[in-house]
Amino acid sequence: MNSFALPQAIRALMPQAKAELAELVAYRSVADPLQFPREECEKAAGWIVETMKAEGMQDVMLIDTPDGTQSVYGYLPGPEGAPTVLLYAHYDVQPPLEEAAWVTPPFELTEREDGRWYGRGAADCKGGLIMHLTALRALRATGPLPVTVKIIVEGSEEQATGGLQRYVEAHPELLIADAVVIGDSGNFRAGLPSVTASLRGVSVIEVSVNTLKGDLHSGQFGGAAPDALAALVRMLDSLMDEDGNTAIDGLPSSGTWDGLEYTEDAFREDARMLDGVALRGNGPIADRVWARHALTILGIECPGVTGWTPSVQSSAKAVVGLRVAPGTDAAVAETALVNHLKSAAPWGACVSTKALGQGQPFQADITSPAYTAMADAMRTAYGRDMVVMGHGGSIPLCNTLQAVYPEAEILLIGLSDPQAQIHAVNESVDPAELESMSLTEALYLRGYAENFSSSLPTREHGRVATVATWRLE
Repeated sequence: MNSFALPQAIRALMPQAKAELAELVAYRSVADPLQFPREECEKAAGWIVETMKAEGMQDVMLIDTPDGTQSVYGYLPGPEGAPTVLLYAHYDVQPPLEEAAWVTPPFELTEREDGRWYGRGAADCKGGLIMHLTALRALRATGPLPVTVKIIVEGSEEQATGGLQRYVEAHPELLIADAVVIGDSGNFRAGLPSVTASLRGVSVIEVSVNTLKGDLHSGQFGGAAPDALAALVRMLDSLMDEDGNTAIDGLPSSGTWDGLEYTEDAFREDARMLDGVALRGNGPIADRVWARHALTILGIECPGVTGWTPSVQSSAKAVVGLRVAPGTDAAVAETALVNHLKSAAPWGACVSTKALGQGQPFQADITSPAYTAMADAMRTAYGRDMVVMGHGGSIPLCNTLQAVYPEAEILLIGLSDPQAQIHAVNESVDPAELESMSLTEALYLRGYAENFSSSLPTREHGRVATVATWRLE
């Protein structure tokens, strides 16, 4: 086993990594058939199946999950007695949004003058799959694979419809592992090796408001007839206080983050804020984005600016997303949100809600042996110490894995950095991060295997718990 050869092996693999990422980005794998054909996701999944088979992986299969999407599974056996590590990524992506706002085509991986590779999914999270493949190839090129590897690539993470979570609950034997590496996070700054120790949960609901049997002439009836859109605006406004703090009845907004500092200047730059615009909320930035609830209005259905008429609106609808702070049950938070909206409705407006998706927050144990191995790997790969950060986003699968496999150690790493602009137009990945994180993962797998035996006496190897942690109505 030659760890000194790993950096050279990774570097030699980078042209292949770029070519494969370009192939994968070309699939418009948005897991929403109302926006893109289902066949795009099926083609992406098929590409992953063929790539896994070409790598000699065993038991490669397409998994039909309960939400109608497909995940891909593969297996590489390691030495007898070696630990099992599960590697995770997802191939579904966010919609490209306004394609005209992309400098280069969203589904065509393009290297621009700044050296970054642009394309939807380049960082989130097709690049995460390429990171896993590159690390495994480098390990196998420089010696025997030190661990048993399972790899799972999800097809609906961005839609939060819970298909893989429910499949894991019904088939817990499939993904049992000693450690799990979730390749769907990133570094606090490019070049600053980071692990994510906490995630907020999520609840997404649709709220509908009705006040009249039909729209009315605003001149004839305006001033007395209750406007459903105006009622909805009041209800949404009540979800935040005058400073912009999330203010939902029954939910505290006082969480704190004890760790890496996130300065206001850095946040303003990362968020690409306009000059003169104030930040939302009060308190340290890390508290606001990693440790507290955050309400976002995701969409409103009402007459548009183009084609408006002078009418009192009889109905209006919105989709509201709540990021749920670690330590709060997402179902409890969702109930509080629904109750608040209904109680805030003016003029006796009729309000109904529909749950669209829900996922629990996550908190990792950073004292586990896997984190020690990751810290060592990052120090070697980057030449600087690992930092521990939070993340305001949600990966519902983490809680499912934590509940079903209570002895497994879960780590979150990845290729995102503030410049990656995931979920926005002009998403990109820094190829230097792809190279460094692939090396990090290879070093981690080797180091984790070398130190695994020392932790065996205190751990119940391969334990599975029987639980149900995901519910979507």
